Amino acid sequence: MNFLLIYDITEDKIRNKVAEVCKDYGMQRVQYSAFFGTMGRNYIEELEMKMKRLLKQANGSVIIFPLSKESIEGVRKIESYESLPESEAL
Repeated sequence: MNFLLIYDITEDKIRNKVAEVCKDYGMQRVQYSAFFGTMGRNYIEELEMKMKRLLKQANGSVIIFPLSKESIEGVRKIESYESLPESEAL
């Protein structure tokens, strides 16, 4: 199953640990505080438990969204001109 995980955590140390845990589970960073990944039910439950333990040490939240294949196919990415190579800018 596909998941989008987003977080808002005030403490730098814990925020960095959350990002490392996401990477450990094979998730890819899609924004500064957002990761996307595919994993089975057992792994997502394990990931949720780890996030709960980390959040006991800092103020913040983690939200995990399950994503259907159809919702992923509809994803659109919009970037600013500064992030595009000159050849792609209008």
